Amino acid sequence: MNDDMSYAALDAMLVELRQDHADLDAAIQALSATPLPDMLLIARLKRKKLKLKDEIARVEDQINPDIIA
Repeated sequence: MNDDMSYAALDAMLVELRQDHADLDAAIQALSATPLPDMLLIARLKRKKLKLKDEIARVEDQINPDIIA
C-alpha cells in the first residue's frame, strides 16, 4: 500500500463493512423481537455478521499493520 488511493479505498471499504455489520445487527434484533422468531434465519444472519467482523478486522490490519520491531 504505497499510494494514498489504496488507503482511501480501504477506508471506504471499512465504512461500508461497518455499516453492513450494524444493519445486520439491527435486523437480528428485529427478528428476535418477533413473537415466533425464525431461528434458522437468525443463525444465518449471525454467521454473516461474524464473517463481516472478520473482514473488518482484515481491512483494519491492512490499514494499520501490527509490525513487530
